[in-house]
Amino acid sequence: MKEVLLGNAAIALGAVMAGVKVVSGYPGTPSTEILESVAKFNKEGKINVEWSTNEKAALEVAAGASYCGARTMVTMKQVGLNVASDPLMSLGIVGTKGGMVVVVADDPGPISSQTEQDTRHFGKYANLPVLDPSSPEEAYEMIRYAFELSEKIHLPVILRPTTKVCHSSGTIETDENRYDYEIEGFVKSPDRVIFPSLTYRRHLEIEEQQKEISDIFSDLSFNRIEGKGKYGIAAGGVTYAIVKDIINTYNLEFTLLKVGAVFPAPDKLYDRFLDSVEEILVLEELDPAIEEQLYHRLAVNNIKRTINGKMNGYVSPAGELRFENILEIIERFTGKEFKKNKQLSSIDLPRRSPVLCAGCPHRASFYVVKTAMRGNKSLFCGDIGCYTLGYGKPLEMTDTCLCMGAGITIAQGIKKAEPDTNVFAFIGDSTFFASGMTGLANAVYNNSNINVMVLDNSTTAMTGHQPHPGTGKTMMDTVSPEIEISKIARALNIDFVERVNPFDFTRAVIVVEEAARYEGVSVVIFEAPCVALLKTDQVCEIENCTGCKKCIREIGCPALYIKEGKVEIDDDLCTGCGLCKNVCPAECIK
Repeated sequence: MKEVLLGNAAIALGAVMAGVKVVSGYPGTPSTEILESVAKFNKEGKINVEWSTNEKAALEVAAGASYCGARTMVTMKQVGLNVASDPLMSLGIVGTKGGMVVVVADDPGPISSQTEQDTRHFGKYANLPVLDPSSPEEAYEMIRYAFELSEKIHLPVILRPTTKVCHSSGTIETDENRYDYEIEGFVKSPDRVIFPSLTYRRHLEIEEQQKEISDIFSDLSFNRIEGKGKYGIAAGGVTYAIVKDIINTYNLEFTLLKVGAVFPAPDKLYDRFLDSVEEILVLEELDPAIEEQLYHRLAVNNIKRTINGKMNGYVSPAGELRFENILEIIERFTGKEFKKNKQLSSIDLPRRSPVLCAGCPHRASFYVVKTAMRGNKSLFCGDIGCYTLGYGKPLEMTDTCLCMGAGITIAQGIKKAEPDTNVFAFIGDSTFFASGMTGLANAVYNNSNINVMVLDNSTTAMTGHQPHPGTGKTMMDTVSPEIEISKIARALNIDFVERVNPFDFTRAVIVVEEAARYEGVSVVIFEAPCVALLKTDQVCEIENCTGCKKCIREIGCPALYIKEGKVEIDDDLCTGCGLCKNVCPAECIK
C-alpha cells in the first residue's frame, strides 16, 4: 500500500507499524504533528497517547513503560530536549527494556525556535545512538529500525528529523504486517536504581558498547558510499538529498558519503571513504559533527586529507543549507560554474513582521497592562508562546524572552536589581503548566514583589491548539478534571489572585492597577479563548473616522487599515472583539 504522507505522519505511521504502545510528548514546531498523527492512526485505541505537561515528564512516562517491555516513543523539538536532558542522561546508564525512541525535531534556520541547536551532540554527550533521516521515506524506515536497535542494545535511540523532513511529504510504502508482542511486565532489578557504583560500572560497559554499535553502523544501509571520483562529499540528513539532486541535475562525478546513523561514528565506513578520495567537502546541518568525526579518523590513522567545511570557514556555521547555497559551495569546491535553472531556484518572498491575529485576546491583555501602567517605570518579561509577539511595534510589551517558564524567574531577578521598577511577567496557560509553577513557587518562597499575568486562552495556541491540564481534555479524547490556575496560585499562598476578561477593558485596567500596588506576588489571570476557537459573525464597524489613527498606532490589529487617510475595518479579518472601540478617542467604532 502506498500513500503520500507528511514527514511527521510518516514517522508516526512507522512507529505504529513497529508496535509502539506508549507515545508521550510536548508540542513544539516542527515536531507537533508526530504525536497528533499517532493519535489519528490509533483507531483501535491500543496505543496510549498523551500530551505531557513538559518534555521531562514525557520522557519519564515513556521510560517507565519501557521498563515493562513496551515499545515507547517520545516527541519534542530540539529545545525541548534541554528540558528532558536530566532523565535522558541517567537513562543511558540505567538502560531500557522495550524499544524506546526519542524523536527530537531540529529546526535549522531557525524557522520557529529560540535556538539553532544540533541534537546530534546530545547523542555523543549521553552515549546514545542518533539516526538522521534525509527524507520522509527514510524517516519511516529509520523509526522502525530504531525500535529494533534499542531493544538490541537496551538503550534509547534518538531520531533527529529536521524541519525539511518533518514538513515535506513523501510516498510511503507500507505493508499490513504491524509488529505485535506481549508486554512482559516489570522485572525487579537493582540495575533499575541509579547509584554511583552502578554509574561507574555501566559507564565502562557503554563505552565498550559504542565500538560494537560503530561496527553495526559501518555496514548499515542508512550509511553508504555512492559514486566515484577523487573529490568526496560527505553529507547527512536532508542535506544529503539536496546534494544528490545537484549531482544528478548537473551530472557531476563525486564520491558521496551518506551518513544517516551518525553517532556513534561509523569508523570503518569513514576509513573506506577517506582511502578513496583526495579532497573532501562536508555539508551538514547544523554543527560540524560528521566533519569532526572525519578529522578524528585522519588523526587516528595518521593520514592527511584536505577537509573543507564549517571548521575552516568554507561553509557557514549557522542557518539552513538550501539548494542555492549548496550549489554555490560545490561550485567553489570544484572551481566550475554551473548554469542555473530558474525553475529550481526558490522564490524570494516579501518579508513581513510577525503579528498577533485579529481579535487575539493577548493583544487586549497587553493593551490593558500598557494602559494601566502609563507613566510608571515598568518592565515586561515575556515567555514562549504566541504572546512573544508582543515585543514588536506598536505594543512593545515584551522586554525579555529567554526560554519556557523563565519570564516569572527573570522578573524576580530584575526586581532584586531594580526594586523601584514595576516588573510584570507574562505567561500562557500551557506554558504555566509546563514550567511556570516552579518559578511562581520560588517567587512566593523568596518574598518577591512581582506581578504575574497569566494569559489563559484555553489552549496551546502557538503549536496548533493542543489540550493541556487546564482544558479538561486529553489526547485520548478522555475527560479529566480541569486544573484551575487560580487555585494553584492560592495553594501557593498567594493572596492577590484575580480572574478577568481582558475585553472587559475598564474592569481589567482597574485590576492591573491594584495588582501593581500590591506588595508581594500578585497574579492576574486574563481569561478569554483563542480567537481560532471561536465561531462568530460579529464585526466592528467604523463611522465618521477623524483620521487620528490612534487605533493603528496603539494596538496594531491586522483588521485595521488606512484608506485615503481614514481607518477602515476588514470584515474578513475582524472578529468583533471590540478592543479598538476602547482605543478610539472620537468613539467612531461600534
